Amino acid sequence: MDVNQFIEYLKRERKSSDNTCDAYRRDVQDFQRFMESRGTEDLAGASNADVAAYLLELKNRGKSKATVNRKLSSIRTYYKFLQKKGEVSRNPAEDIKSPRIERKQLDYLTVEEVERLLSAPDDSVKGVRDRAMLEVLYATGIRVTEIIELKLKDANLRMGFITCSGAHGRARIVPMGTMARKALDNYILHSRNILMKDRDDNDPEGPLFVNYTGEAFSRQGFWKVLKQYGEKSGLAGRITPHILRTSFAVHMVQNGADLKSLQELLGHEDIMATQVYLSVTKNRIKDVYDKTHPRA
Repeated sequence: MDVNQFIEYLKRERKSSDNTCDAYRRDVQDFQRFMESRGTEDLAGASNADVAAYLLELKNRGKSKATVNRKLSSIRTYYKFLQKKGEVSRNPAEDIKSPRIERKQLDYLTVEEVERLLSAPDDSVKGVRDRAMLEVLYATGIRVTEIIELKLKDANLRMGFITCSGAHGRARIVPMGTMARKALDNYILHSRNILMKDRDDNDPEGPLFVNYTGEAFSRQGFWKVLKQYGEKSGLAGRITPHILRTSFAVHMVQNGADLKSLQELLGHEDIMATQVYLSVTKNRIKDVYDKTHPRA
């Protein structure tokens, strides 16, 4: 069975990103190699017992529960595709239970810690740029890959939003608050044109945030900037691009954001990925109950 057809389906129908498609391909091919080691080259002949044996082998290989779950999900999705095409009558992974994963406690910044971080940059050309980057990252909750890929045309300061291409090929509009808009406007007017050097700073296709060479940031370059301000604000060792995204989501939930809206803002393909933030609210409610109920 041609795995390439499955990958094309993921790209066309599910709008999956290249990274997601690569992961699916690796997972299915890994299962295919396992089946071949058992003397079966046609994946249509796989049974529940084969899938269960494969998961056991993954465990024996020392794979984490999260990895085992991902591979099981990939196999399950692959066979759903084959069922849709009429190439198999049943899904051998359908009745296999996923290993239960204990959720790690979310790590996020308090509002006060975020304020310290955002006030760390100075008023230099670099500082103005860095404050704008940090403000936009916290105001929108977008991924670090998404912020470094923003173009000048993606920022609508008049209406107060950015257009983000997203991780799955679906563009989304993400609003910004007053503080982020002010910081971004200040950067574009007084800092970006200097950093762009001899380049056309009015080119709508140019990168929104640029380094000292006038080019778009790399992930490593952005991480270095964030690390610098983490140390400056007394948050060394805790600051990562993802913790700002998590802080954005947690603070939204704590202030009453509904799950569906948060899913849209974060660009999650599956709402299950968004539900993790509800645990913070549940813990908060329990704390309030314990402190206020007379018979708690």
